[in-house]
Amino acid sequence: MPLTIQGVDMYLVERGSGSPTLFLHGAPDSAEMWNGVIEQLKDSYHCFAPDLPGFGRSPAPADFKCSLDNIARFIDELIEGATIPTPLNLVVADFGATYGLSWAITYPQKVRRIAITGGSNFSSRYRWHGAARLLRTPLLGELGMSMVTLASQEKMMRQYAPLVSPEYVRASYALSLAKPQTRRMMIKLYRSINPKDFVGKEDRLRELTAHVPTLVLWGDIAPFITPEYAEQFGNAHVEHFPQNGHWLAVEAPEMVAQRLRAFFA
Repeated sequence: MPLTIQGVDMYLVERGSGSPTLFLHGAPDSAEMWNGVIEQLKDSYHCFAPDLPGFGRSPAPADFKCSLDNIARFIDELIEGATIPTPLNLVVADFGATYGLSWAITYPQKVRRIAITGGSNFSSRYRWHGAARLLRTPLLGELGMSMVTLASQEKMMRQYAPLVSPEYVRASYALSLAKPQTRRMMIKLYRSINPKDFVGKEDRLRELTAHVPTLVLWGDIAPFITPEYAEQFGNAHVEHFPQNGHWLAVEAPEMVAQRLRAFFA
């Protein structure tokens, strides 16, 4: 059945049976980043993984709002529209964590457990990395994004995420950054969300982790978000992976699935 949320024609992966579990990817990625993890969990968990607005196969209208309040509302409307039972397990990474954690603190009664894999900048203390600062700058950001090619993306991933396979990098590029809609959404996300927006919300997240079990799996080799940010999630259980990076679920899906299975059980 077609599913349209806030003008976004949603692409949604649904696999398996059991406890409902929602996976939210980062940028620039798609639901495909969770394939290896879901393959390991589908026998015990009812897994849902959307392409978020403007990414992959979910084209977004030009006026889609990326404020923290609206993306929280968007996830809730997606859950209702797709009739995903709650409370659910929430698994997030990167900008998927911005979406998912904004939703979790707004609708805490709908969350069973939370897992953050790879990294999240859900913090008022966060300072943008160099590429993000470029994207946030008018004109320079558009120019920089227009110069991204498959070759430049492959070079960047070899440098910062060498454990991600070349096949995944090429497939991910074709599904995301090769499309003008994804490039526009990347710029919009980076410019719509500011560290000051998390003031108050990060306190609510720490309160939430006091009674909702939360797991943080953090790849320490990441130029975008340093390992110290893994410790910001209140009462969360944190595990660091010194050999892994920002794309932890892609680099080590079996390990991530093993940790999630034990945590959800």
